Amino acid sequence: MEQRMAELSARVEELESRVAFQEDLLGQLNDVIAAQDGDIRQLVAQVRELAEKYRDLAFELQGGAGSRNEKPPHY
Repeated sequence: MEQRMAELSARVEELESRVAFQEDLLGQLNDVIAAQDGDIRQLVAQVRELAEKYRDLAFELQGGAGSRNEKPPHY
């Protein structure tokens, strides 16, 4: 009976150790995901800005007068 209790105690300690490791790893992964989310949001904003600049440049190269956002001179 005492040997059985020792075995169970050892198993509980092993499981507690694994849970602690997994909780720590989960926290680290959460930090990485949060950082990546910020990076992705920044990259999306940059892509949108570049797409807008590309559209403006393409408009100008096709004979448009100035940027699409500029008001015509008679305004």
